[in-house]
Amino acid sequence: MQLHDNTIFITGGTSGIGKGLAESFHQRGNQVIITGRREERLKEICQSNPGMRYFVLDVTSRETLQTVARKAIEEFPAINCVVSNAGIQIRCNFAPGNAIDDHVLQQEIDTNLLGPIRVAAAFIAHLATRPGATLVNVSSGLAFVPMVRFPVYCATKAAIHAWTLSLREQLRSASVRVIEIVPPWVATELGSPGTPASIPSAGRGPMSLEAFVAETMKELESGAEEVAIGDARRLAAAASPDTVKKAFSAINAPWVT
Repeated sequence: MQLHDNTIFITGGTSGIGKGLAESFHQRGNQVIITGRREERLKEICQSNPGMRYFVLDVTSRETLQTVARKAIEEFPAINCVVSNAGIQIRCNFAPGNAIDDHVLQQEIDTNLLGPIRVAAAFIAHLATRPGATLVNVSSGLAFVPMVRFPVYCATKAAIHAWTLSLREQLRSASVRVIEIVPPWVATELGSPGTPASIPSAGRGPMSLEAFVAETMKELESGAEEVAIGDARRLAAAASPDTVKKAFSAINAPWVT
């Protein structure tokens, strides 16, 4: 992927990976448009990065997403890269005796799975008209080996991985590149306070956001279509059932004995 002279639309750009990628792309001479639900955060980020623009967007609202996509394309017809990063991660336990909030389940599925699908649907026709067109989906190492405490999150990310594989083949003839970024446990706001936001590593803490962004940019520039970073590379490589089983046990102790 060319890392300069693009016009890039990013969802979930108010914090964490989305903000980190947005600022890194901005520093490389791209026109960056960030989106998110918190307008004050969006304003602050754009003020700190002159030239960056924003739209308020909740990807769970189909109508709002369609409106924002239309406005973004009208205002920035050069958009040639869309990054679907918006996501939430919620602990839930389906064991007997635990309450399950259907609204929360729906919100997690709508944000993590339907959101990226609808974003792609809203932009693909336009991207197909642009040189260097690229669609980037952010999944997780937990798409390959799930963590027990985040069952719905893991399921949505596994679905994003599978959907991205199919989408990549469908869009080859349209000259739209489809890239999957597979993060490890990164030090961000994702997840509940005081709990791992993604993948724990035995004896190690999360990868810093700065290190994650730097490695991701290097991998994107290399032309890779599946960009697994840090410990996520190990989980993504868990191809055989035995390897998956061992990795599953390792990251979920003491849940799995």
